[in-house]
Amino acid sequence: MSDNNAVTKTNSNQAQNTGQAQKMPQQALLPAVDIVENESGITLLADMPGVSKERLNIRVDGESLTIEGSAEVQVPEQIELLHSELRSPLFRRTFTLSRELDVGKIEASLRDGVLNMHIPKAEEAKPRRIEVNVR
Repeated sequence: MSDNNAVTKTNSNQAQNTGQAQKMPQQALLPAVDIVENESGITLLADMPGVSKERLNIRVDGESLTIEGSAEVQVPEQIELLHSELRSPLFRRTFTLSRELDVGKIEASLRDGVLNMHIPKAEEAKPRRIEVNVR
């Protein structure tokens, strides 16, 4: 599994200056990710604060795994927002998966802003013990 990310930059003035009505891609933040491998597969832990299950999208396309989610920033009604650094941050990270992994059996859960994914190894890629016969 390897990380193949580049930060997507957005130029909001470009669309305004050229009169284009098309939407420019939103700048994405790279979530911090821990990856742990054991005999059964790979566990991936991604920090995605403020992202709900409804705003989370996980895609596998060939050997590419993409994790994407937008966070909801809640502002109480009684507070008037004068300046904001982040409105709805978008998290995006893409990885290249090894052929040893069984992408059909990926399990994912989201709790307290942490995405926990387990990607099992294919049966033929798991280590096995070979018995030696003495003659």
